[in-house]
Amino acid sequence: MNAVTFVSGAVRVVVPASSANLGPGFDSVGLALAMHDELIAMVTSDVGIKVDVEGEGAGIVPTDESNLVVRAMNRGFEAMNAKPAGFILKCRNAIPHGRGLGSSASAVIGGLAIARSLVEGGESLLSDSQILNIALEFENHPDNLSAALYGGFNVSWLHTESIAGAVQPTVHPDVVPIVLIPPHELATTKARGVLPSQVERSAACHNLSRTGLLVYGISHDPKLLLEATSDRLHQDARADVYPETSAIISQLRAKNIAAMASGAGPAVLLLVDRKDIHELEEALIVVPAEWTRIAVPIDFDGVRVLPLPV
Repeated sequence: MNAVTFVSGAVRVVVPASSANLGPGFDSVGLALAMHDELIAMVTSDVGIKVDVEGEGAGIVPTDESNLVVRAMNRGFEAMNAKPAGFILKCRNAIPHGRGLGSSASAVIGGLAIARSLVEGGESLLSDSQILNIALEFENHPDNLSAALYGGFNVSWLHTESIAGAVQPTVHPDVVPIVLIPPHELATTKARGVLPSQVERSAACHNLSRTGLLVYGISHDPKLLLEATSDRLHQDARADVYPETSAIISQLRAKNIAAMASGAGPAVLLLVDRKDIHELEEALIVVPAEWTRIAVPIDFDGVRVLPLPV
């Protein structure tokens, strides 16, 4: 095997946020959102790593080998049989942590992608599908991972526990995502911990039909998105861990707005028809003043290498 060489100088990667489930598509659908974490890294001849974090998580997330981006980078280097003496990493984070916007998936995908970009010929040593499958070692469901990697609207699945696939159906140009972000966090482990081990057959059938309708509605007819985002598998079970989120979703859906928990919550995602967006402001009176309301475009590019800022 030929020795791996590293690129000289720094590289820059941006990776989008994501919202998963979209109502009925539990652990299987995700949407990339144009809210980005930025990673800048450079391999050094000095042994060890230096990590600097700005923005979300600054002063909270670790800056040593336990940092999630660092762990993903090291796993990516291992997959390419690359062994840098050390590296410098700067993280400029804009994706809120613990809100259901895929911050951990973005960290993993971003770390793997920047490791690939630091290796000469990295694209031939580590494909996108390999990145997705390695990322499953960090998160065992591919919905946020595939959205962060590929961008756009993703339908993903597991062939086995360690092999995933994903496709990106088209998105109708009138679909507008709006994110309502609370000031408080919710650990994904807590939100997943309250889910039942078994569900009623009627609930499973309900979600199967709505997930199929979701793919059609988001691609062809945004008017169907209220019905297409109806869920009976996970959001009711989580109502007690995010009561404010649950109340907002119920109130907005009663006003014919396709509202749903973003991932495991507590953020709320709205999928709005562009033609109806002018009617939204009055409905949003139910959202507490301390919550952030933001229209976030869909990111159709996924993780990508960009030129360094001048």
